[in-house]
Amino acid sequence: MSTNAVFAGIDVSKAHLDVAVRPDEIEWRSPNTDTGAREVADRLKDPHPDLVVLEATGGMEIPAASALAVLGVPVVVVNPRQVRDFAKSTGRLAKTDALDARVLAHFAEAVRPEPRPLPDEQARQLSALLSRRRQISEMLTAERNRLQSADSTVCRRLNVHIRWLERELSDIDNNLDEAIKASPLWRVKSDILKSVPGIGPVVSFTLLSELPELGQLNRKEIAALAGVAPLNRDSGTLAGRRTVWGGRARVRAALYMAALVASRYNPVIKDFYLRLCARGKPKKVALTACMRKLLLILNSMVKNKEKWNASNTRDRGVLISA
Repeated sequence: MSTNAVFAGIDVSKAHLDVAVRPDEIEWRSPNTDTGAREVADRLKDPHPDLVVLEATGGMEIPAASALAVLGVPVVVVNPRQVRDFAKSTGRLAKTDALDARVLAHFAEAVRPEPRPLPDEQARQLSALLSRRRQISEMLTAERNRLQSADSTVCRRLNVHIRWLERELSDIDNNLDEAIKASPLWRVKSDILKSVPGIGPVVSFTLLSELPELGQLNRKEIAALAGVAPLNRDSGTLAGRRTVWGGRARVRAALYMAALVASRYNPVIKDFYLRLCARGKPKKVALTACMRKLLLILNSMVKNKEKWNASNTRDRGVLISA
């Protein structure tokens, strides 16, 4: 980038978008609405920023990020923890919306995270349905637990609510299935993913919506993005234990459940899991390794557009064409 590079940070709250631009130190606030997002995008067109950084805020950042992406402005949505750690490292302990916007602009200039394509409208809708499904599942589990120790005077009401939640969960599953079938690309990917023993509809939906890069990145990149790549913890002569950390929490949770099932019913993953356990690896470590291996297999399958075939899967977790 040139010495005259311009960087912007946008702090997103429920009501406002606080914008800071470096090195010109331009700052302003706009409402966090569709109109306000377009206003921010239009005002940022003039300084031509090399990069704009926003924090992930549970979906509230989507209007602003989308408006910027439509105008071709390079935009990155980053993990809030990463930005907060950066702020602490620079000695900024105070926290306000305006200060956060300045920190984001400084983060954009110093770290320069790589812009990635934003999820399209279909992917956002699928992600919203998945989020709602998780909420319904959690409520259903809570109500079933309450039923076990509830007084007889409220049991009928609990049963009514449980039946309603079960119908709602079924409806959401049908909506998810229809969304996949409506997209030819997703339908092909879904068929490939679900051909693997251990990958069910929910895991498939999660990977499609939360990991659109699947099949487009290499082994190391996709493992790091999902948060299943072992990270070094060495210092001097000390060789620390490798751990997985960061990445996309929803993807990692889905891979955990998939690996748990695959370690019993998928012949390749089961054999891999048993060999690790036989070598003395703790079961949790072996299961984490299965998560990574399963992800690498899925990444290769989607890249090569090939369904599961255990005889064509090498031990290193990459599918080989027949």
